[in-house]
Amino acid sequence: MRALKGHSIAFIAPPAQAAARAGFDPRVYALSPGNVEFLRTLGVWQSMPAERLARVEAMHIFGDDKRAVLEFDAYEAGVRELAWIVEDSELQRALWSGLSGMALCCESLEAGGAHTVISFTDGAPLAARLVVGADGAHSFVRRAAGIAAKERGFGQTAVVANFHCTRAHRNIAYQWFQGGPVLALLPLPGEQVSMVWSLPQEEAQRIAALPAAALAAEVTSAAHGILGRLEIASAARSFPLQRLSAQRLIGPRIALVGDAAHVVHPLAGQGLNLGLQDARALAGVIAGRAPGRDPGDERLLRRYERARAEPILAMDAVISGLFSLYGTGNPVAGRVRNAGLNLTDRLPVLKNILIRQAMS
Repeated sequence: MRALKGHSIAFIAPPAQAAARAGFDPRVYALSPGNVEFLRTLGVWQSMPAERLARVEAMHIFGDDKRAVLEFDAYEAGVRELAWIVEDSELQRALWSGLSGMALCCESLEAGGAHTVISFTDGAPLAARLVVGADGAHSFVRRAAGIAAKERGFGQTAVVANFHCTRAHRNIAYQWFQGGPVLALLPLPGEQVSMVWSLPQEEAQRIAALPAAALAAEVTSAAHGILGRLEIASAARSFPLQRLSAQRLIGPRIALVGDAAHVVHPLAGQGLNLGLQDARALAGVIAGRAPGRDPGDERLLRRYERARAEPILAMDAVISGLFSLYGTGNPVAGRVRNAGLNLTDRLPVLKNILIRQAMS
């Protein structure tokens, strides 16, 4: 339990486990500058080790036709970076720095009256005026609050691994649309990159099971040797991909944020960014309320829900549209999507609008 600006706040979750730092975590995120600034105001970003962070200063996106390419450049947009690549384990470590969590097993949640009461199998009940469900796609809070969610699989699995590269990445993030699969290589400090390869489930199983040398050769080929010869730097891991959309972001004395409210395809790298934007919006609504106003007031929570509804819907529509467009083998659709990349690349004003949106 921790007092924060006049409120008592309980963090109910197991603290992040200490992880060896010998190599980079294969699970990474591309954080927008807007969210980095949010973490800086919380004192979190300052706890991140600088030697384990990498700037994204440019991005090259390729269609399934090698002549179709869209390039974003931070210098041309007048900014220092487009994003920061951070490791999941290091971000967790920084977020938990200075905090203590209650490692308890939630049994039930009852909302009503002046408080929501959370009961545990291994501890005394806890009463709160507001419960924030930030507990992932399989959210206990969302289910206990009776908030329905639409879920469906993408029929894909993300394979992640890190590689040494023989050609400098120059802080460029690369992405290839491959007629369904999506391959991304993200810069890490030094001459390393982090791979996220979204593949049909059977193909993902085959790729993840390859010996190190064979996996490196396969990724080198899929990336057209753009970073030279790759060598494995971490074992491959895989994660099934799904889409989730909660029917509401709020319930009686309940607010959902992050994956508890929405899960999108990783092809745009916006999952965690959306979640942090949720947290920013909710914190802003609570901080801006009238003195003494109940933070769990339904009208106040509706303000948060309204503020997030359009951005979440828009991002989900864009990502799902891209997934559908690039997942079809229809030759007409192929010509349209590749022409779209090339056209966008030739429109600096549109490119800058897209950059500014992604940086928020």
